[in-house]
Amino acid sequence: MIEQTWRWYGPNDRITLADIKQTGATGIVTALHHIPNGDVWTVEEIKKRKEEVEAAGLRWSVVESVPVHEDIKKQSGDWQLYIDNYKQSILNLGQCGIETICYNFMPVLDWSRTNLESSFDDGSLALIYEQKVFAAFDIHILKRPGAKNDYSEKIVQDAKEYFESLDSAGKETLTNTVIKGLPGAEESYTLEQFQQVLDAYKDIDDEKLRKHLQAFLAAIIPAAEEVGVRMAIHPDDPPWGLLGLPRVVSTLDDARSIIQIVDSVSNGVTLCTGSWGAGYFNDLSIMAKELAPRINFAHLRNVKRDTDYNFNEDYLFEGDVDIYEVLKAIVEEEEARKSQGRKDFSIPVRPDHGNQMLGDIGHDNNPGYSLYGRMKGLAEIRGLELGIRRSLLL
Repeated sequence: MIEQTWRWYGPNDRITLADIKQTGATGIVTALHHIPNGDVWTVEEIKKRKEEVEAAGLRWSVVESVPVHEDIKKQSGDWQLYIDNYKQSILNLGQCGIETICYNFMPVLDWSRTNLESSFDDGSLALIYEQKVFAAFDIHILKRPGAKNDYSEKIVQDAKEYFESLDSAGKETLTNTVIKGLPGAEESYTLEQFQQVLDAYKDIDDEKLRKHLQAFLAAIIPAAEEVGVRMAIHPDDPPWGLLGLPRVVSTLDDARSIIQIVDSVSNGVTLCTGSWGAGYFNDLSIMAKELAPRINFAHLRNVKRDTDYNFNEDYLFEGDVDIYEVLKAIVEEEEARKSQGRKDFSIPVRPDHGNQMLGDIGHDNNPGYSLYGRMKGLAEIRGLELGIRRSLLL
């Protein structure tokens, strides 16, 4: 059976380990958020968190994430020191029995949305992305040099009209929404600081960032192999260029090239159906089947999307991603790994994002990480897996 997991933001998360245990999840996906990016995760700190999770009758299954320092992505400053520190963190996690590490290589922003509380017909609230709204921020609020060149004439005009419809409170809300995806956003970046961070990438295009990723993987995967850790790169969210920044994990071709850099089960992917699925050019059914041998972790959620780079997050069975085919590919891959005699055959899967609903509404939720919305998703994943296994007689 797949390992049913749940993302927990640590002791400050309003959703407690006791709450999570009642959802039916058995594995915890968490990170040591209090450790600054680039610093080593010590055995002492790892054990402290692991013991806390295990005291609740759960298992720390996946790290999400050990952040990749921006200097590594840029190959600037102390990037080689940060790679050494990253390798040591992998070794320490493996020594403590934590075998899966999710990470991303997205410059600056970990994710991007334009509304964190969009209303559904049923009264629940979801995350959405609208290209014209993002362009309004980029062109008229941030005023990034050359921003207009990155959008169609129609989007530029629509963005202008949208911006002019906003009052000061609306502009502030949009700014805060975009900056929410910036690591350390609780530190309240100003627009000037944000632009400075973007400027640091002005000479780094997709090709150069890809080379930097290659160097990173060549350095860390041997450490992961040494302690039996499976690395799982997370796709770009959304899977297209934003704010003039490079992107290298947006398509199936990107994923193919990444897993070929180092031919090892320790060099794998996080199959995030929502992030890759936001791109109309990505077919998750095909991606899941082809990438199956290197799927080391999976995030399951759905989206409704169009060809104009707009999408909204949706319930598991109601979007444009064929979740049945995706989960079927994961189940079949688990069985293949069993037949190969692999002890690490179980693939951790978590419900990724969930609408704010019922008692979630009105609480301070991490964007996408409500209690009831994700519990609904986890129950649906559990039922779907059972149906797939019965139909395949596994």
